[in-house]
Amino acid sequence: MSRAGTLHSTGGDPIRDDKLPIFTIGHATRSIAEFVDLLRAVNVQLVVDIRRIPRSRANPQFNSDILDGALSRRQIGYMQIAGLGGRRAKSGMPGDVNGFWDNRSFHNYADYALSDEFRMALDQLLEIA
Repeated sequence: MSRAGTLHSTGGDPIRDDKLPIFTIGHATRSIAEFVDLLRAVNVQLVVDIRRIPRSRANPQFNSDILDGALSRRQIGYMQIAGLGGRRAKSGMPGDVNGFWDNRSFHNYADYALSDEFRMALDQLLEIA
């Protein structure tokens, strides 16, 4: 994303150009050490966990309580904004809204992304960036 243009939040207000960038990262099957190395490589200071269910049976090192502690020991902040996460139920929106999605989970999330709850969560993320 270029910093040359004016960016706008979901509310239409300009976002200051001095805001920090937002990166996305998935944990996959990495160890905590590998994950932290990736974060440190680009000087990440805060991890915002957007998972609606912040735990993993397959990779318990990324359960929120364990991840928070591991990041804290390495001077990286951790917070959750579950309002941005997926696994959303079917909404009451007409089916043709976001109807281009064949995958029902993606369709549900796209519908949810139009909600006030999602907007508030996104605004919270933009505020701390």
